[in-house]
Amino acid sequence: MAEQTHKQYLRRVTYVSTFGGLLFGYDTGVINGALAYMSRPDQLNLTPAVEGFVASGLLFGAAIGSFLGGRIADAQGRRRMLLVLAIIFFFAALGCAVSPTASILIACRFVLGLAVGGASVTVPAYLAEMSPADRRGRMVTQNELMIVTGQLLAFVLNAILGVTFGETGHIWRYMLAIASLPAIVLWFGMLTMPESPRWLVLNGRISDALEVLKKIRSEKVAISKFNEIQDNLEAEKHIEKASYSDLATPWIRRIVFIGMGVSICQQISGVNSIMYYGTQILTEAGFSTEAALIGNVANGVISVLATIFGIWMMGRHGRRPLIMTGQIGTMACLLAIGILSAMLEGQAALPYVVLSLTVTFLFFQQGFLSPVTWLLLSELFPLRLRGMGMGCAVLCLWLTNFCIGSAFPYFLFTFGLSFTFYLFAAVGLLGLAFVFKFVPETKGRSLEQIEHDFRHHGEATA
Repeated sequence: MAEQTHKQYLRRVTYVSTFGGLLFGYDTGVINGALAYMSRPDQLNLTPAVEGFVASGLLFGAAIGSFLGGRIADAQGRRRMLLVLAIIFFFAALGCAVSPTASILIACRFVLGLAVGGASVTVPAYLAEMSPADRRGRMVTQNELMIVTGQLLAFVLNAILGVTFGETGHIWRYMLAIASLPAIVLWFGMLTMPESPRWLVLNGRISDALEVLKKIRSEKVAISKFNEIQDNLEAEKHIEKASYSDLATPWIRRIVFIGMGVSICQQISGVNSIMYYGTQILTEAGFSTEAALIGNVANGVISVLATIFGIWMMGRHGRRPLIMTGQIGTMACLLAIGILSAMLEGQAALPYVVLSLTVTFLFFQQGFLSPVTWLLLSELFPLRLRGMGMGCAVLCLWLTNFCIGSAFPYFLFTFGLSFTFYLFAAVGLLGLAFVFKFVPETKGRSLEQIEHDFRHHGEATA
């Protein structure tokens, strides 16, 4: 009975905290449908270039939020950080919804991005520190599932609102305002959640840490885990953390370079051009706005199903084969969109062909490329490089996301559907070459073995 109570408490911790992931997904996905309406002449009358900044303003904020979020959470605590992020999510979402001009909307999207970036590093850290070792993988990957679920929720609500009230130009304001509701759930939910026991021990709150551990484990296991946390923290005191000056060391520079490259490769596949601008892509192919909103739901559904499939695949196959399969699959889909959109231009079949190819693209992206990227980053950096390496890698990921998000509407408007996707396919080929040449296999290898390999390679090439 006690074990069942512990499991129920852990499930509640997981569901509440991953509302941060749900908000991450909704706020990045909702712009997909809202742009079509806010761009109208009787609304904000956005040019393609301004559309890019509206979508990517959040991404630039997320780059800063992710870079600073971990440090703030370390200083103030995971729980307190998530409470603050919930407040930012709430007011920034309402600010976006009532924005009278594009400039104010971009500013509010930037603030919203700070919360998205902060959640992207704080929620996984909180889950990892709350979970028992045998449930850590499931609890942490639940956040990734909630992110794509949030995107699916945005696509579904966009479709419902667009089809039902599409003639009302300001419907985009309601699409953006809905994001405030999960923020309320996150805030009230986190009021009932405990602080991470590891953070409590680190800050000398010993009795509080033991009390939290006893809520999620039996008393005997809780005491054992408490001693383990103390031992690990004591060991970490003697580990000299890497700083940016250590990049002068060849093997450290190489491993950070690979981490940054893996992050960039995940983004240059063009995944977020589909997640942010799917409606524009499908209307460019020939769908009406309302039909494109409905079609986007298929993209959201396949993202959720493919993520579940990817989590299953990661436990059975090596990282390199999976990430290269994802890159080859996404490149093939991008190339097919470019070729067929030129061959079938003006024909009734084109929008359905493009929709089927975007769905297939997302299967390869979310089932192979995206989940393996995050797993690879978590395995690639030895402990002393973890803070600096992950900081550099995640910053590169968000900045690449920002560049693609801001440039895509301009490319689509200036060069058309075919050329834009030819460009993504060509850049994806460079990503595949990078992984093939530089990225090591990490499955089944300890952090110490990985570090030894990089050190040995650095000495051999020095």
